Amino acid sequence: MDTHTESMEDPIELSYEQKAIEMARSHWEREKKKAIHQRRTFLGLQIIPTSSYYDESSGHRPGENNWTGFGFDLHPQVSMGAGVLLLIFIVLTLVFGEQSAVFFQRLLDGIGNSFGWLYILSANFFVIVMALIAASRFGNIRIGGPDALPEFSTFSWYAMLISAGMGIGLMFWSVAEPIFHYMDPSPMFKAAPKTAQAAQVALGQTYFHWGIHPWGIYALVGLSLAFFAYNRGLPLTIRSIFYPILGEKIYGFWGNLIDVLSVLATLFGLATSLGLGVKQVASGLHYLFGFPTTTGFAVTLIAVITFFAVLSIITGLDKGVKFLSSANMVTAAVFMVFLLLVGPTVYILKAFTQNIGFYIQNLPRLSFWVEAYLGAEGSNWQNPWTIFYWGWWISWSPFVGMFIARVSKGRTIREFIVGVMLFPTVLSFLWMSTFGGSALWLQLTEVADIASAVNKDVSTALFVMLESFPFTQVTSFIGILLVVIFFVTSSDSGSLVVDHLTSGGKLDSPVPQRIFWGVMEGVCAAVLLMGGGLVALQSASIATGLPFTIVLLVMCYSLYRGLKEEHYHATIIGKMKPETHKIEIPI
Repeated sequence: MDTHTESMEDPIELSYEQKAIEMARSHWEREKKKAIHQRRTFLGLQIIPTSSYYDESSGHRPGENNWTGFGFDLHPQVSMGAGVLLLIFIVLTLVFGEQSAVFFQRLLDGIGNSFGWLYILSANFFVIVMALIAASRFGNIRIGGPDALPEFSTFSWYAMLISAGMGIGLMFWSVAEPIFHYMDPSPMFKAAPKTAQAAQVALGQTYFHWGIHPWGIYALVGLSLAFFAYNRGLPLTIRSIFYPILGEKIYGFWGNLIDVLSVLATLFGLATSLGLGVKQVASGLHYLFGFPTTTGFAVTLIAVITFFAVLSIITGLDKGVKFLSSANMVTAAVFMVFLLLVGPTVYILKAFTQNIGFYIQNLPRLSFWVEAYLGAEGSNWQNPWTIFYWGWWISWSPFVGMFIARVSKGRTIREFIVGVMLFPTVLSFLWMSTFGGSALWLQLTEVADIASAVNKDVSTALFVMLESFPFTQVTSFIGILLVVIFFVTSSDSGSLVVDHLTSGGKLDSPVPQRIFWGVMEGVCAAVLLMGGGLVALQSASIATGLPFTIVLLVMCYSLYRGLKEEHYHATIIGKMKPETHKIEIPI
């Protein structure tokens, strides 16, 4: 009788349990939608910090000692320090125009030869730290506290990651870099130039430069900022990350120094991308309409596009950046799919598959190679490539990291790291295979001579490649449009970040202040182009990335201490709660 009763009750018990789970799931989805659609509109990068277990702000408020007036609300030490250094750089570059080009070349070579090993080791360390945190018990910690929900849909989140992360770079280098490596392969692989083996190495090396390493750097800064702002109640500035080490000193000299370095790194990292982007736009306009490709015309383009970026800045994060990022994501996806279909489809898919295997197989070798046994001959190859990229990603990381932090509240640390590191990496691989693979196919089959175009002017590579496929004029115009929109989203996002840093992490900053920093980004890009072109852009990234590398290394330890404390408190509170097995279902 007892057995029969149990067998009769089990299905009913299971049925009720299933219904309860479904109702709970439905409630979760409704609450998530509410967090996304019914939240307060943001005009900038401002947040209302929350703390999951305790508040470490100690009564300090963002911008409490700011200077206000004339449409500005500035942290005096950070703003003056960064502004003076920036002004000195601009004046010296403009006054000593001829000498600056030589200086930038020597700076690029000097830092690469002396500190290239530091960049290589550090980038690997950041990736390993992120992987260990994601796999550890810390992965279950939720950004914003146990009850926080995502504020943006997953699609919008991914769209903003890609647009802010490396959109201009993908457009500029997707054709040019594989062709460069095809003509001059890395000495590590000893592949003969302009061969099938060189083509394999070319895409594999490109995968390495655009793979998990840059996104590991972004994930480190983004996670650190999000955790200390949303879980510890500290301002959304780089100095806050070092609270476990510096304590109240983050509000003094050391905190100011960290934020000044962050501002300079962000400005020069942005200037590098904007400079590359405007060179490509100028080449595209020359190709389509015969416009000049002079430096003066490029500077004019910077001014025009910066104007549109300022308009987007005024509309704010929710409207301007979110709309443009989503629109750009869709346009870029259509552009890539079109080329995938009209181009050598099977070749592209085979190259994508094979090069993922090549990347995984050679990742340890690629990651730790520093030309130790090749002397000066090898240094001539790695400095303008891997060392430049690592310096660029590091100098770009305060901007991208802060932007990612701002849009990632409500996600678990594991979800954050996996989402930031894997999805953009795979998408970058597919993009590089589609555009770079098509260019290599044209070169290998001798349908078009992309290599000569790259040697003549690297910024024309995309447009020369598109000549071999249908609707050349239309696709070239779409390419220009994508670069312009990437320029705008990068510029307005970057100006919001710089503005946030120079206002002491204040929630609301005046519109004139945001416009000022947007204009300064354009000025930096213009000055670098006039002072040495591509070499100057590369040198600026590497130079500002070097001191910030030290900041990121210390950041790893500080983040570990913060997560360890958070997990400890979560465990203690969990043990204090009485064990219950009830399910609360809202009616």
